[in-house]
This record gives sequence, structure tokens and C-alpha cells, in this order.
Amino acid sequence: MVQRSNGGGRSAVASRGREAAQAHPSPKPHTGQRAPEIQEYGTIARLPIGLAESVCIESVEALNQTLADTITLRDLYKKSHWQVAGPTFYQLHLLFDKHYEAQNELVDQIAERIQLLGGISLAMGADIAEESRIPRPPRGREEVPVQISRLLEAHELIITQVREAAKAASEAGDDGTNDLLVSDVLRTNELQVWFLAEHLVDAPIVEAE
Repeated sequence: MVQRSNGGGRSAVASRGREAAQAHPSPKPHTGQRAPEIQEYGTIARLPIGLAESVCIESVEALNQTLADTITLRDLYKKSHWQVAGPTFYQLHLLFDKHYEAQNELVDQIAERIQLLGGISLAMGADIAEESRIPRPPRGREEVPVQISRLLEAHELIITQVREAAKAASEAGDDGTNDLLVSDVLRTNELQVWFLAEHLVDAPIVEAE
């Protein structure tokens, strides 16, 4: 007498087959995946770093403003690097790119500090454009003095905000954020201001007046 398998048995075999297929590696990419955000922007996923959530929130907000402005300044340097013209082309072409690289390093440091505090760092161009306070330049090429003036104004805006944010972080006990803002962001921007501003000095080249 042959014993027939019941429906439950077939279902169990099929289930095991599906599990085996899922567990088996496949070269086919799993594309088109979507899911809810695991953390919303503006919220804190607090890490055990000895800071109150309120302190983290305040520091993250200030850092994201610094980040948006720093990314904009970085890109303004690259625009100037590509479009600079005139007798000082070679010197400024190199200087602008050097300053771009330094600002790009700051971008990564600021973003990492935001994540370390449990926040979410700005990242996409559209979001940066909405948050940055640096005026948008025209798409076309501008004269060198105008390029440098735009860069200096952007630097001063960042420097002013960073000093205020650093003071607030220090008073709140967030020494890490204070150190980043003072030792890296502030000092880098101040140094770059010096190198830029000297190019706007109307000094004689060959003979003293």
C-alpha cells in the first residue's frame, strides 16, 4: 500500500525549498529596494559619549550650518579654479585648488562630528543650497577681484558663525565640537583669508612709489 503525502507535507517541502533558494548566493543584484528612513533628519540617535541630548542637538544644528556653508565655499573655490583668467592665472589656479582641497577635508571632518553626536549630516546639493547663507554666484566667469571678494565674504561669514558656535559648544561642555571648530575650521579659514586678501593689495611691483 502506497502512502500519499498530504498537503501539509508538500507545503513544508516547498517552504524548505524557498528557504534554501534564499540562503543560496546569487549573482543577481537586488535592485529597486526602498524602505522607511531609519533616522529622520533633525533627530538624535544618542551615543554614550557623556553629552546630554540637548547639547548634541544644539551642536548638530550649528555644525550643519557650518557644513552647508563650507561645502558652498569649497565649490566656490572649484568654480574660481576653473574660471580664473588674467596675468595671475597660474598662481591663483593653483592657490584656489589648494584651498579647495583644505575645505574638502573640513567637510568630511564636520560631517563625521555630526554623525558622532548622533545627528544626521546634510549631504545632497539641493539641501546644501537651501541651508547655505553664502550668496550664489552667476554661472559665468567673473573678474579676479570679484572672485576673490566673493571668497573673502564667504570666509568671513563662516568665521563669524564658527566663533559663536565654538563658544556655545565650550559653554555646554562639548569640547570635541569646540576643538574641531577652533583648531580646524576657524584656523583654516583665517589662514586662507590671509592668502587671498594679499592678492587685493594695490602694491607696486617693480618700483616703490
